[in-house]
Amino acid sequence: MKHVIVVLLLAGFTVSLMAGCTPRHTQGAAIGGTVGGVSGALLDHRNPWRGGVIGGVIGAITGATIVEITDQGRREAYRSNRPVRYRTEDGRGRYEAEPRDYDERTRCRKVRERVWEDDRVIRDDIREVCEGERFEPRY
Repeated sequence: MKHVIVVLLLAGFTVSLMAGCTPRHTQGAAIGGTVGGVSGALLDHRNPWRGGVIGGVIGAITGATIVEITDQGRREAYRSNRPVRYRTEDGRGRYEAEPRDYDERTRCRKVRERVWEDDRVIRDDIREVCEGERFEPRY
């Protein structure tokens, strides 16, 4: 019974944290939480519940943070009309946002985003950023 209460409290806490997120942040947190939870459960042989919960929380925070960094880089590339580059302190991870063509009619600009991990491209997308978009955590 005690374990059920703890799991319900953690689930409620996680849902309340994600309530103020954008759909993209929620998706990143959900994917990160799922991967982290499964990994944690597999790594903690003595107590898979504990490993799953800890891994899930760390994964959710990491996933939402990665989404925030990519959103920030995309907006910065849009506003400055110059490439934006971020690098982790250890140099293993890199993010690059490169502005592309601008559409006067829709007032949108395409931004190419690339993410590297250990000098290997793990994501290469072209996203569209528009002037009318709001970038606040809550509306």
